[in-house]
Amino acid sequence: MQRDGQVLVFDADDTLWENNVLFERVIHDYLDWLRHPTLDRVRLRAVLDDVQRANAVTHGYGSRMLLRSLGDCVEKLRGRPATGQELAEIEELAAVLADHRVELVPDVAETLAVLGGRHTLLMLTKGNPEEQRRKIDASRLAHHFRAIEIVEEKDVATYRGFVAAHGLTPADSWMIGNSPKSDILPARAAGMNAVFIPNDHTWVLEHSELDPADEAVLHLRAFRELLDHF
Repeated sequence: MQRDGQVLVFDADDTLWENNVLFERVIHDYLDWLRHPTLDRVRLRAVLDDVQRANAVTHGYGSRMLLRSLGDCVEKLRGRPATGQELAEIEELAAVLADHRVELVPDVAETLAVLGGRHTLLMLTKGNPEEQRRKIDASRLAHHFRAIEIVEEKDVATYRGFVAAHGLTPADSWMIGNSPKSDILPARAAGMNAVFIPNDHTWVLEHSELDPADEAVLHLRAFRELLDHF
């Protein structure tokens, strides 16, 4: 069943284009580089996740936060600040994140082109504004969206403010994304509907349990399936 005249609000990272897979490649190489006499990769990753979780609160999201976290993780594990040489090696491991090219999720451009003729499209993405703007520009997707907002965090207050700022009717509005924590649950708490499109590379800190009985959350397997419903 297709719905007419809806407002579709899209997440960006790992919904429109691949993002976290690049971060995971950096982390994989970092764990190889890090080495520890007693901790295996699983426990090292758990330490890094804790460091990132804390840093996200004070330093936001994106490649700069990851770089800070990689250095902080060295300090936490070795009981001393990372040396200049270690920081230089970490930056070399993360050099791929400075590449401004983006890889669109399959069928995104074609699907947005069709949806834009049927509905109002908006984008709501979180992260470092400069970094997110570079990715938006590189994606060549901006023309599909009536408005684009870059925010520090996507919580219930963010969605309520977004709804008010754009004069949306929550019952006719859908948040579309890959993150239960940032895209689905807070949007639902703000009264919006939601579309969950999982990404195999979603950041572990964005995972959360969804209520399978919530009929206002549409679960899809691929981005192009949006055309079957909107």
